[in-house]
Amino acid sequence: MRFQLSEEQLMIQQAARDFAQNELKPGVIERDEHQKFPAEQVKKLGELGFLGMMVSEKYNGSGLDALSYVLVMEELSKVDASASVVVSVNNSLVCYGLESYGSEYQKEKYLKPLAAGEKIGAFCLSEPEAGSDATSQQTTAEDKGDHYLLNGTKNWITNGSTASTYLVIAQTDKSLKHKGINAFIVEKGMEGFTVGPKENKLGIRGSDTHSLMFNDVKVPKENRIGENGFGFKFAMKTLEGGRIGIAAQALGIAAGAYELALQYAQQRKAFGKPIAEHQAIAFKLADMATQIEAARMLVYKAAWLKDQGEPYTLAGSMAKLYASKVAMDVTVEAVQIHGGYGFVKEYHVERLMRDAKITQIYEGTSEIQKMVISREIIR
Repeated sequence: MRFQLSEEQLMIQQAARDFAQNELKPGVIERDEHQKFPAEQVKKLGELGFLGMMVSEKYNGSGLDALSYVLVMEELSKVDASASVVVSVNNSLVCYGLESYGSEYQKEKYLKPLAAGEKIGAFCLSEPEAGSDATSQQTTAEDKGDHYLLNGTKNWITNGSTASTYLVIAQTDKSLKHKGINAFIVEKGMEGFTVGPKENKLGIRGSDTHSLMFNDVKVPKENRIGENGFGFKFAMKTLEGGRIGIAAQALGIAAGAYELALQYAQQRKAFGKPIAEHQAIAFKLADMATQIEAARMLVYKAAWLKDQGEPYTLAGSMAKLYASKVAMDVTVEAVQIHGGYGFVKEYHVERLMRDAKITQIYEGTSEIQKMVISREIIR
């Protein structure tokens, strides 16, 4: 077992850390307050190659491994989870799905600009009545010969209004249940496709989250991903990798809150000495550091397994389940260590606490992860 990062991975990690501190941190509180999408910062992330990290260079990607991607997600999430979720969705869900299962035509037309960061993608699975139960797709795609007619609504879509390319999961044949589901590439501007109002959220408020409506949207036949009926399998396979990205986001949120709490505890004095020297606070910090390190090992292992071409379903779900719990536990304690200052926005930890909660919900709730884990270990 080797725990050292390569020289290249260390350089990528440092680049992400520098970007987070120099580009994301200034203005992050204001963006959260006003629900402002970090458009300028996302553009720069694309220029750095962070929006197509694992895509091969043939399709304008960076050709990097999953562990490097996890390192970037962790560093960005320490400062701004609203920016890091754009990196997660574009890499794990959109680019991965297209490169792994798309046709050569789809890769040339859609994957290349997404991997280069010239365009942003969105993954459209959730619906008003289909969240954790992804088999209950109410959005329909009627086969009209040379095209499909798309009708329905999608909820909670990250990059909802800023994306140019949307991967939409829809039901083509209800009698076949999940085997009648397909995945389609939809372009912004297609007639009948509209974006609803931005959601007013608890956390990741800078993230661009919308409902999407499809009213007789004509989708060309060549925009279906894979064989007829492949859509549900496509969504599940894509989400397996997505869980690693969100686990890394949760890890980063926890690590960012811990670093702020440690720094504050070493500076803040009470009863004549830094509060870090009081056992009540010192033990909190010890627990936080231990939880984060355990989460980090789970996340890194899942990414490593993916890089080795080994099965990573179990490892990815364990990483997401545990890292998201650590994110919640650590951020709550970080606020507590800050005392009254922790309740004030300028100290960042209250925002990290709000951002942490979504990691237990999206890309598979904690309850769904337990279903996946139990199924895997029993099998």
